[in-house]
Amino acid sequence: MPSFTSEQLTLSYEVVGHGRPVLCIHGFASSGKVNWIDTGWVQHLTDAGYQAVVLDNRGHGQSDKPHDPELYTPQAMARDAVNLLDHLEHDSAVLLGYSMGARIAAFAAFADPERVSCAIFGGMGMNLVNGLSDGGDIIAGLLAPSLDGLTNPTARQFRIFADHTKSDRQALAACMETSRSPMARADVRRIDRPVLVAVGADDEMAGPPDALATLLPKGEALVIPRRDHMRATGDPKFKAAALEFIGRHLRDDADL
Repeated sequence: MPSFTSEQLTLSYEVVGHGRPVLCIHGFASSGKVNWIDTGWVQHLTDAGYQAVVLDNRGHGQSDKPHDPELYTPQAMARDAVNLLDHLEHDSAVLLGYSMGARIAAFAAFADPERVSCAIFGGMGMNLVNGLSDGGDIIAGLLAPSLDGLTNPTARQFRIFADHTKSDRQALAACMETSRSPMARADVRRIDRPVLVAVGADDEMAGPPDALATLLPKGEALVIPRRDHMRATGDPKFKAAALEFIGRHLRDDADL
């Protein structure tokens, strides 16, 4: 994979296809390949005439994996996304984020709205504002010697996923400490770009999509039927709704 430097870290990325860029930002303990390539998203985007830009977040995939929690704030990770757009000389892009990636997309859209054509917050509803309370359990699960004795279901789920992706579990634990910082309601209300909030009907981690979409000045909500947090990522209905949303808002931009 090619790489670039962002705030003294070497981060990996992939560019596939041509056309308007869609920057794909993956979730916690995942990678660009697992979240976007293996689920068919990249093929889906390129078939529709877009360029898929797939980032491995710091601490993940083939990117550098520091163990300092202070390097994993959502603000810092949002700067990585914008720095990648700079590196590729893109004035703006669609931001497609899932879970932690949606939080990163939200902070990027707040800090640098002129770089964002529109955004999709997948797997992230009102808990963008409310925060999440299971971070300590997940950290303990990541740092435990083995799965034996791990009874918290969320901790077990993330530990199994981290082992499956052969992740640096100490880097993930550092990331979990700070990457889940909530966004203030007032800041959410200042994101003036069109945003699709897409959450699985059985997702117990994201929080309600309607409530977040209502806070966003140009928010729309999508409930993905019969999907939980892990299984919504590659859902065909999610992909179809995302492509319709992107196409509609990019056309609106072109008409201005």
